[in-house]
Amino acid sequence: MIIVLKPTTTPEQLVNFTEKLKNDYDVKINRWDGVHSTVLGLIGDTTQVDIEYIEAQDIVESVKRVQEPYKKANRKFHPENTKIKINDNVTIGDGSLHIMAGPCSVENERQIVDIAKSVQASGATLLRGGAFKPRTSPYAFQGLKAEGLDLLKIARKETGLPIVTEIMRVSHIDMFENVDIIQVGARNMQNFELLKELGKIDKPILLKRGLSATIEEWLMSAEYIMAGGNDKVMLCERGIRTYETFTRNTLDISAIPVIKKLSHLPVIIDPSHAAGKSWLVEPLAMAAVAAGADGLIIEVHNDPPHALSDGAQSLTPKQFDEVAKKLFSLKKALHS
Repeated sequence: MIIVLKPTTTPEQLVNFTEKLKNDYDVKINRWDGVHSTVLGLIGDTTQVDIEYIEAQDIVESVKRVQEPYKKANRKFHPENTKIKINDNVTIGDGSLHIMAGPCSVENERQIVDIAKSVQASGATLLRGGAFKPRTSPYAFQGLKAEGLDLLKIARKETGLPIVTEIMRVSHIDMFENVDIIQVGARNMQNFELLKELGKIDKPILLKRGLSATIEEWLMSAEYIMAGGNDKVMLCERGIRTYETFTRNTLDISAIPVIKKLSHLPVIIDPSHAAGKSWLVEPLAMAAVAAGADGLIIEVHNDPPHALSDGAQSLTPKQFDEVAKKLFSLKKALHS
């Protein structure tokens, strides 16, 4: 349930009203202070809440019930876009375009540092790289694990780029203490025990959409994190499984405006995993920017034919530079 208060509501009236709601009904209250009004979101069993009584209060502008099961991720509860500050130079969701670029897997120090420097020169504001890699085959390269995390930190020290990398299990959370953005992969989107634990930490989370997840299921996974107290959630569309086999996955561009309508959380697009083919990354990335994405996560490798994972979908540093220029030009044109 959402209660919109009148702009003339005093702090004393607000305190008295919220205390009465808590005492009369077994609900939690989320409060959002906007420019023109204050919004109260009632979470819990609101079936016993008397709407007519609430509407009759002098300080109440309007009341309405919310049918969607996700509350904290719901735009109705939080009308303005969420802005997630990563560092002094990067705020995701503020209307600017941010690109997370780097290799699918961290392979060695020279590789990750060289790539970090090259993508930074091309305009990337964050460095992505896999230390722990979930692979379909148990015989494929699984990542350098803890060593990979250390190499990412070296690259961050060399460039200043915040790092984005994937977590695999709850027991690894302490290892990710110095990671700037923790990525939850598609296979773990509904690993609810992991999501609940990530909700207890003060760290931005990049939540990828599951292989066949509906948008509501995706938002409910975000709700698990937010219900634990961590509101720093970004949603990453990376393609879903459909009947089409030409591409690795099918990029759901429509998810961008849909999420923007339903939720206040930033939307990041991963054209690399969606396409599975490097030549498709540019058009899909351009389409994502045109549709309103807050950022992109793009795989870049200095030697794609010899990459230990996902070389076919990786851009070379030169290709990334060309794509990035087009993306930033498009973003500028859209807002001119």
